[in-house]
Amino acid sequence: MVENNTSTPSFARWWRQVLFVPLLHSKWLTTESKARLTEAVTRAERGHRGEVFLIVENHLPIQEAYRMNCRERAIDLFSEYRVWDTEENTGVLIYVNVCERKLEIVADRGISAHVSPTVWNAMCEKAVSGIATQKTEDSLAELLDEVGQVLRQYYHLEHDPEGNELSDTVVFLK
Repeated sequence: MVENNTSTPSFARWWRQVLFVPLLHSKWLTTESKARLTEAVTRAERGHRGEVFLIVENHLPIQEAYRMNCRERAIDLFSEYRVWDTEENTGVLIYVNVCERKLEIVADRGISAHVSPTVWNAMCEKAVSGIATQKTEDSLAELLDEVGQVLRQYYHLEHDPEGNELSDTVVFLK
């Protein structure tokens, strides 16, 4: 996770997206693993008023990859999926880009007021290390748990009468 939201145009990044073969890299994301990650999102949302949203994308959109990095893409998806549109501004997007081997966390202003960017960075780095050792599902489940713990720390709630504001289902963008 990087604070600088502007990316430098990159032919190398564009070529990585063009040459990326999803079939070779996304074998870990089976129907069963998506179901387990969806359950991990549900568990991460218990006991607080925050919302956690997970998006896994094979690669950046080819037409935008030259100018857009993963951070910018995560911010776009944060807006597109309306993660920012929660009652108390406590939405947290976890974005995984398989091709770039990057993970970004975008937190809404309500939770960002309490949590330092270095905390989110540390969480990202830990998950990326696990992903690098081929423990992608386990690393993401652990990250979801950690995000849930952070949200419980600041937005604790025994019973959530409003329920979910966002779907817990993992979004997979091919």
